[in-house]
Amino acid sequence: MEAKKRSNLIQFLREELALPTSAIDLAVKHSQPELAPLPMVLWQYGLITLNQLDQIFDWLEKA
Repeated sequence: MEAKKRSNLIQFLREELALPTSAIDLAVKHSQPELAPLPMVLWQYGLITLNQLDQIFDWLEKA
């Protein structure tokens, strides 16, 4: 994911889903070495619900 889109995604996670910065930081840390998609890491670690994951994917489609 390009840096600008990733930055916009993180902003969406903070503002729209009200995820704590610590949760986002954890997911970013774990997504980089594995090249895993950030939304999937958030879900795998139980930091977002399946409904929130759907919201993120909807947002990504439109972004």
